[in-house]
Amino acid sequence: MAANAQGVAEAPFVWHPATTAEAVQLKASLGAEGVFAAGGTLLRTQWESGLAAMPNHLINIGAIVELQGLQLDVGSGRGSFGAMMTLSDIRTSPIVNTRFPLLTEAARSIAAPSIRNLATIGGNVLSMVGDSLPALLIYDPVLHWHDGSSGLEEPLSDWLSTAAAHPAWKERLLLSVSLTEPALDSNTKRFVAYHKVGRRDAFTPSVVTAAFSIQLDPDNRLRDVRLAFGGGQTIPHRLETVEQFLIGKPADKKIITEVYSMIVEHYEPKGDAFVPVSYRKKAAANLIASELWKAAR
Repeated sequence: MAANAQGVAEAPFVWHPATTAEAVQLKASLGAEGVFAAGGTLLRTQWESGLAAMPNHLINIGAIVELQGLQLDVGSGRGSFGAMMTLSDIRTSPIVNTRFPLLTEAARSIAAPSIRNLATIGGNVLSMVGDSLPALLIYDPVLHWHDGSSGLEEPLSDWLSTAAAHPAWKERLLLSVSLTEPALDSNTKRFVAYHKVGRRDAFTPSVVTAAFSIQLDPDNRLRDVRLAFGGGQTIPHRLETVEQFLIGKPADKKIITEVYSMIVEHYEPKGDAFVPVSYRKKAAANLIASELWKAAR
């Protein structure tokens, strides 16, 4: 591994490990004084806004080959995204667009192209509120970590539910995120959609992000319903109560009206000074009701 001291006294010391093992070893040695850095777009935003202090040491993981690229197992429909894969690479990948189209659409909506060229899928996930998360949650995502001694696998939904309260994960290195394509039942049609609602077009926290995946059988009944929401400082999650209610129901006006009311009741976003909770609830419900109406027609 190599290191270089920066010319400005306030700047951190930068380390350049060549392998994941070296990176994890450095983190163990530096403790809270060292922070893993990939594209650095999120870290810089946090420093400039005062949400986090600049650390004394940065562990640059950008050159670690093990964290790069996409691996696809066609037989199982499973794709493994290296944590250092940039949002631009995801956005422009024909394989991703074919297999995981919601992730392609999510990557397109995040920040500006210059940011997407640097920002990584790993960084977007570890922010806990990244706009890619609702799209990822549709595909049964699993996080793969290096914990210093062995590999560790953890469903993304489990990690999101505990990450804020239990920050021990910050001592581990995220290696990849694996996704699985939903199986398509015979004689059914799949409908998917991703939406991001914001106060303006670029580089602003979203008001609501919603990902939607359903199948309709020949009788126009709903199968394999998956709904995920996030936005702003809301930790993204699936709305499983609503999903279970919809399975087997006909895609008609009555059900669409009922699901609108259920989302308003069960979705619990975080509000802020600009957008209240009530608006976020109605925006999320309108997005899903609209997509159900399109699918039913």
